Amino acid sequence: MNDRALLTQKATIVNDLGLHARSAARIAEIAGRARGGVYFTRDRETANAKDMLDLLTIACPQGTDVVIAIDDPRDAEILEALVQLVRNGFGE
Repeated sequence: MNDRALLTQKATIVNDLGLHARSAARIAEIAGRARGGVYFTRDRETANAKDMLDLLTIACPQGTDVVIAIDDPRDAEILEALVQLVRNGFGE
């Protein structure tokens, strides 16, 4: 993450499989539309949400709380879409 002010929202991973390859790909697809950076943080580990493999490194099983952050306020709709995706179990 950079030092710019971040907008954040918290969400809990609800689907049975947690954050896995298919869900990480969906996150990266949505995050890839953002103008600025998009990040998922679990505890003290942060992943670039535009990078599917980076997302998988933070290992988020069902029940994990994550903070989703953007560093460009023009990406507020991306933040909201990602929060809804997580809260809806990645559509699975």
